[in-house]
Amino acid sequence: MELYEAIKKRYSVRAYRDKPVEQEKLDRIFEAVRQAPSANNRQPWKFVLIRDAATRKKLVSVCHDQAFVGEAALVIAGVGLAPERRMACGVPSDPVDLGIAMEHIALAAVAEGLGTCWIGSFKQDEIRDLLGVPDEVTVVEVMTLGYPAGEPKYHDRKGMDEIVSYEKFK
Repeated sequence: MELYEAIKKRYSVRAYRDKPVEQEKLDRIFEAVRQAPSANNRQPWKFVLIRDAATRKKLVSVCHDQAFVGEAALVIAGVGLAPERRMACGVPSDPVDLGIAMEHIALAAVAEGLGTCWIGSFKQDEIRDLLGVPDEVTVVEVMTLGYPAGEPKYHDRKGMDEIVSYEKFK
């Protein structure tokens, strides 16, 4: 699949078919993640892949009762390993690095005929406990992954004139 086609086809999937994701597809998706850029190529991340149905069901309440979290074939927790690190501009690097890597997951998933949904609504302490994530690192993002059920739900986007300005902020 061509890159721009994958970008246009990506949407937040909130209904999944009861079908496991093949290991070969996961391997290709996570090879795409390995190629994702990060600050100084440190790759300061770890991805916890949750296939176990009982654990995925527990994640539903951890993710503020979003039922589809338990329906996806796989849930991915993106863990930032350097929460204290900041870029020279003052922005924390973990959310930036993980954001890039997780978007590689989202786009690679589309190319594999899969869907994802970014989930930022979760309880940090509870997800750490459930997944055995140490206190000194941070779960930055959670993402569901699986075969979409139903039709895509695309949303209108703002016009270019609303999101782009040249030379100065306008």
